[in-house]
Amino acid sequence: MGIDLSLIWAVIIIFGIMMYVVMDGFDLGIGILFPFLSDTSERDVAMNTVAPIWDGNETWLVLGGAGLFAAFPLAYSVVLSALYLPIIFMLMGLIFRGVAFEFRFKASASRQHVWDKAFVGGSLAATFFQGVALGAFIHGFPVADRAYAGGPLDWLTPFSVFCGVALIVAYALLGCTWLIMKTAGDLQKRMHDIGIPLVWAVLAVTGIVSIWTPLTHPDIAERWFSMPNLILFLPVPILVLACTFGLLRSIKRYAHYSPFLFTLALIFLGYSGLGISLWPNIIPPSISIWDAAAPPQSQGFTLVGALLIIPLILMYTAWSYYVFRGKVSAEDGYH
Repeated sequence: MGIDLSLIWAVIIIFGIMMYVVMDGFDLGIGILFPFLSDTSERDVAMNTVAPIWDGNETWLVLGGAGLFAAFPLAYSVVLSALYLPIIFMLMGLIFRGVAFEFRFKASASRQHVWDKAFVGGSLAATFFQGVALGAFIHGFPVADRAYAGGPLDWLTPFSVFCGVALIVAYALLGCTWLIMKTAGDLQKRMHDIGIPLVWAVLAVTGIVSIWTPLTHPDIAERWFSMPNLILFLPVPILVLACTFGLLRSIKRYAHYSPFLFTLALIFLGYSGLGISLWPNIIPPSISIWDAAAPPQSQGFTLVGALLIIPLILMYTAWSYYVFRGKVSAEDGYH
């Protein structure tokens, strides 16, 4: 039996996107929470928690996009053609946010508020349009003659807009629990106070998306509620409720590390629920990873490079998080 290169590449891309969502999610969440921080000192501390690692986190986004281009060129061409505008808006948000991150620490006190606003606006825009793209992806894309057959604004629907708002709430919770883990004192206490309503907001938007999705997509409803799938998928909502309970309890107990771990578990469960709903389609609603795959020779050649570079990325990421572990205080400078 031969090696299924399409399956291997699908796992690599899924892993890369998941790593990006987790790692860039909490530093985008810090930008979303910036208006809730009381003064410049707290904002400095919040930014210093991610200053050494934020740019490396976005490596996973590049890996996911490059992997899609190399292994599934049909999916790359269709998805990018359908989502040109939200992807451009997302990248503009990331650019504004990155520039603001560097310039804020160099600006005079009278001009620092300009870069604060750019940081908040860039974080909100990048997160919102990531969610919009996700909602449009779930909705699916019309394909004719192996090319995108829809219009330039088909991605803009009430469902995709709500997904954008939902992702803002999810990243805000991820950023909040990251700051709980990485800070102390008044800032950590403020994040504990903000965390409770954010947990309920995440639970609410998750419930709405979970109801809205099968109501508007009969194929997904059939996958969810047919036997034996219903029994196999039942652990996901049960685990979501269990993690939510644990998260609320840990925040109320003013725990330091467990809120972030529970939030990671919620993000992973949401991601796995998305995978369950769409697998094995890489272009919803009907084009699978095998239908969209590049020739085996191309997949095999690029896989060699991926298997060399992914361990290096993992080692660099693990080392950077290890070196900059521990709490961050107002006395710590920008690295």
